[in-house]
Amino acid sequence: MGSLKNIPQSWGRYPKVKPEQVVPIFWRDEIPDLAAYEQSILPYAYGRSYGDSCLNEGGIALDMSHLRRFMAFDDQMGVLRCEAGVSLAEVLELVVPRGWFIPVSPGTKFVSVGGAIANDVHGKNHYKAGTFGCYVNSFELLRSSGERLICTPTQNSELFRATIGGLGLTGVILWAEFRLKPISNPYISVENIRYGSLKEFKVLADSSDQDFEYTVAWVDCLARGSSLGRGIFIRGNHDHSQHDDTRKPPRKLALPVPIDFPSFALNTLTIKAFNTAVYNKQLSKKVRKVVHYDPFFYPLDAVLNWNRIYGKRGFFQYQCIVPYERGYETIEELLGRISASGEGSFLTVFKKCGDIRSPGMLSFPRPGLLLALDFPNNGSKTRRLFQNLDQIVRQSGGIMYPAKDALMSAEDFQAFYPQWKEFEHYIDPKFSSSFWRRVTVPVPTYAMSTKGS
Repeated sequence: MGSLKNIPQSWGRYPKVKPEQVVPIFWRDEIPDLAAYEQSILPYAYGRSYGDSCLNEGGIALDMSHLRRFMAFDDQMGVLRCEAGVSLAEVLELVVPRGWFIPVSPGTKFVSVGGAIANDVHGKNHYKAGTFGCYVNSFELLRSSGERLICTPTQNSELFRATIGGLGLTGVILWAEFRLKPISNPYISVENIRYGSLKEFKVLADSSDQDFEYTVAWVDCLARGSSLGRGIFIRGNHDHSQHDDTRKPPRKLALPVPIDFPSFALNTLTIKAFNTAVYNKQLSKKVRKVVHYDPFFYPLDAVLNWNRIYGKRGFFQYQCIVPYERGYETIEELLGRISASGEGSFLTVFKKCGDIRSPGMLSFPRPGLLLALDFPNNGSKTRRLFQNLDQIVRQSGGIMYPAKDALMSAEDFQAFYPQWKEFEHYIDPKFSSSFWRRVTVPVPTYAMSTKGS
């Protein structure tokens, strides 16, 4: 029957809602009759979505984290088939020693393969590689009717498109097959460059497009004036030198955060001090080094339960992409509004996104400048800031990321994703989520027509 012993929650720990029942799934051939449930259903694995897209208040949470078996691996062609609950961490443990790597990875390896597909995750190489969905060959989708469908770009192709980036609403992904990328060893050749303004970022980003596969920047979001947008630009490539056996991978000593920090621990002063320290930690303008892939791709994974730093009230991520046209002016306006508000962020990510189109119907990434920030939940103060940021993004023609959202209005979602009506045809009739119910409430026509005016 399942229980509420392990209550699903999102990584941002907001909103705090409960399903009526958690149903663990252990075997692909022993899944209960989904049509028999009176409540709506949503798959759930490791809860690394930041908002409510992984939550189903009052409904059924299907715990997919037990479906963790590898099914087939062609280590000559780099094609892996595994159950949907396998984590990217487990994939890496299998494939890296055999000379392969995940083609696109988010900032944490503690996400399931099913979740990577449902949120069509992107990484530091979007400009070069697109999204995770671009590398999916096929998957098996279980509908609440009991029908099991093999979905590929040519077989059940519309459900294939709808499920990639479909937020878990089209059915249960049981297994997936996807392509990997070859590597010579587990290391990354990295350059960290300290830069002083948005103008300097643009020069670095444009000059890195050709020669570097991975690019991203950490930004001091509280810097002002001529220093607005300053940060550390990080660019890297897979190391192609012969593997040196004397180089040892980092010891896996993850530091836990055992308790929730008090809410007063994060304030403008502590965040400003942290950002200043990070910016000034690198004494020289440029540092070159070769590092193991783990700290390069997953620095936060070294701190277990780091979301507790934000206290019991949780935190919000604000992740948007704004078009290249007037993009830097828009980012300058967003950062200026954030700096003036005093609502700072420890982790501010800034990067370029490319024009490799995802097969996903509702996929978020597209050409433009991506800005992602984590804010402590300071109640109405944070909500007011987000409303101001939303207006800037709307007016720029930008968009926000559902997998990281907890506050987006229905009006904004329906304007950002006009294809949601087409997507709705492919939602399994028994599936829903707290996010979907929040952003698909009826919106008056006059409200839609005045957005951005």
